[in-house]
Amino acid sequence: MLAGKKIVLGVTGGIAAYKAVDLASRLKKSGAEVRVVMTEAAAAFVRPLTFRTITGNPVHLRQFEEPRVWNVEHVALAEQADLVVVAPATAQTIACLALGLAPDLLATMLLAARSPILVAPAMNTAMYLHPATQEHLATLRARGVVLVGPEAGTLACGAEGPGRMSEPAEIAAAAERLLAGGGPLAGRQALVTAGGTRERLDPVRYIGNFSSGKMGYAVAESLAAAGATVTLVSAPTALAPPAGVRLLEAESALAMREAVLSCWETSEIVVMAAAVADYRPAAPATGKIRKTGGDFTLTLTENPDILAELGRRKQGQILVGFAAETGDGHARGLEKLRRKNADFLVLNDVTRPGAGFGADTNIVSFLYPDGQARELPLLSKREVAARITEEIIRLLPQ
Repeated sequence: MLAGKKIVLGVTGGIAAYKAVDLASRLKKSGAEVRVVMTEAAAAFVRPLTFRTITGNPVHLRQFEEPRVWNVEHVALAEQADLVVVAPATAQTIACLALGLAPDLLATMLLAARSPILVAPAMNTAMYLHPATQEHLATLRARGVVLVGPEAGTLACGAEGPGRMSEPAEIAAAAERLLAGGGPLAGRQALVTAGGTRERLDPVRYIGNFSSGKMGYAVAESLAAAGATVTLVSAPTALAPPAGVRLLEAESALAMREAVLSCWETSEIVVMAAAVADYRPAAPATGKIRKTGGDFTLTLTENPDILAELGRRKQGQILVGFAAETGDGHARGLEKLRRKNADFLVLNDVTRPGAGFGADTNIVSFLYPDGQARELPLLSKREVAARITEEIIRLLPQ
């Protein structure tokens, strides 16, 4: 998505400026031409030479320095850009952009920009939550500026809370999605499920599985990068949702079914990547279950089969199922695919090295109703997601 694109990366004076080095590298490796505009405060954290070495282009720093070619520098940068990314974006830079102030080269360039603008805020929690900052961010959203983050966590100042800049990989993925407005799935509605559902035994315990949600989140990110409008129905995970993806939280199988059915009618693409519990406690305890000194018997009742229900309801949607098996599961996967009326099924053996729950890689096969199978090698989950997206695009009516 970024090959041949001209991206201006604005770097402002926050401790997260060091992450902008990684971001510049990622954008460059994706094929973009990257030009960096730094504030003088940013240069106190990272030397301009670092960015020049990574991007292969001069770094723009001061408003009135002698231009490298004869033009009005802030106007030339703004006119050439396919996308402007500001990361990190401090409270001051956000205020300048919202209020139309131009105290430095970066702020002046942002005023002249006519390309999409992507902003990754990063600041102290109190500064981020201050009413002025929140009003400025609301103003930017209303103007169509795309915001990524910030994330919550421990900040450099020791505070706990929102304000940490999103990771460079997340910002680069958001840049891809923003530039994919005319992608092959533009105008399509997609629904993705992810994570492992939890079935409560009592207020402190649950039955669950080892799913991390990484595969489903990667699929949601890939579909969005191809231009789709994506809703992600997620069981509890430790993951941040991809930028621009609508998130619906669903703890249990019943909650996930309800959320999925609420989006089903408007979805053209449905990818059921969640690991949904097959059973739930028949009578969850209202208080904590305590030891009795003997065995404990638990009665389970079967959960609804969401994928099978969607297969019965299907009216032209592309429906993709997942099956996690142990050992050679092709026969079981093919039977599941046909019984649930999916268009294809992503099968993986979770016992193979590099595959399965929690890993960043996967080894999968695509199974089709006619009995054909397409084996994929060991790939990152993002690459597997890209292959799934390609297959969906192939199957969609043009």
